[in-house]
Amino acid sequence: MMGIVDAAAAAAAAVGDEMTVTLITCSGLSNVGRLTTAVGQQLLMRRPGRTEWVRAQAGPAAIAVAADDADLVVALDGCEDCCGSKKAAEAGVEPSIRIKAIDLGIVKDGRAEVKYSEIETVIRAVLEAVDRA
Repeated sequence: MMGIVDAAAAAAAAVGDEMTVTLITCSGLSNVGRLTTAVGQQLLMRRPGRTEWVRAQAGPAAIAVAADDADLVVALDGCEDCCGSKKAAEAGVEPSIRIKAIDLGIVKDGRAEVKYSEIETVIRAVLEAVDRA
């Protein structure tokens, strides 16, 4: 028989906000790569203890470890090169969700600065996808 505390814990675990998410970002040098880095930093602050962030450059072993206990794995790529997704594949990790910044209307430009509005656009897309999962 489930006690009140157990029932509350089960209910909390079922809520999307309580899912643990590993975010794999390309974190490249272009504006959209730097954008994925900014999104990773922001999500760590907005969802502490529920988000683990790993850059693609950390390599397959680090990605595999980060994704191991996650309820959901999100690959956040800046552009069509899909560096985060490729490194996840090298690690044997299949992301539950894949998002590309350029698919959200953000233009890749190596000389452009990341805009706060772009960070918010991508964060919103990630959180909506996680909430739907």
